[in-house]
Amino acid sequence: MQSDWDASAEAWIESLGAGGDFSRAAVLDRPMMAAVRQSGAQRALDVGCGEGRFCRMMAEAVPEVVGIDPTARLLTEARRLGGAVYHEGVGENLPYEEGAFDLVVSYLSLIDIADSRAAISEMARVSRPGGHILIGNLNSWVTAAQTEGLGIQRNAQGHGTLTIVDYLKAYPVRVEWAGIRIKNWHRPLAQYMQEALQAGLQLVDFQEPLADAGWSRSASYNHTPYLCMQLWRKPPLDL
Repeated sequence: MQSDWDASAEAWIESLGAGGDFSRAAVLDRPMMAAVRQSGAQRALDVGCGEGRFCRMMAEAVPEVVGIDPTARLLTEARRLGGAVYHEGVGENLPYEEGAFDLVVSYLSLIDIADSRAAISEMARVSRPGGHILIGNLNSWVTAAQTEGLGIQRNAQGHGTLTIVDYLKAYPVRVEWAGIRIKNWHRPLAQYMQEALQAGLQLVDFQEPLADAGWSRSASYNHTPYLCMQLWRKPPLDL
């Protein structure tokens, strides 16, 4: 059976283009790459790598980069563009040995994974002791506003009102834009944080980055940022 991402892969590749969308290019790329460089990683894994854009970015700073994704068409595009070794698989069951990577990345992919607890646990497992897990995600108040028929309602002056539904529950939401029709998952922020803590991780950094200047949307976005970055560390082994 064709998945949502299989059906949306071509539209995603076209929509993202070479430069990336606003959330990536204007907001998350800069702090995410700063964290990659500061980690000093020699081997990194991108969970939910899609067409490989961030793998190619990481390859500028990390000698060995691996990407994994369940969508065959996106992996075909990733392999065509290069920059990393790409595998087909899911975040809930990573086909790698324990401690195989210095850095594990989830760049706007946790919202696509049905079992975030399993995925975070797997990311922790394949990270080496002392290694890092870097997560870029939507803020949970945004995913709670994606219920069909709600979201942002704008008045004649362009001011928006946001309707949030069942914030403390976890549930799937259907989203659609530019020919892309997929299922995301809303989860309260506390759920993500607790799942990382229960996986034995230590929070190193948490940011809600501002958008870079030069984008027409930046001023509006910076009034109410809806993206966040989390950097976690797997504790080193006791000496």
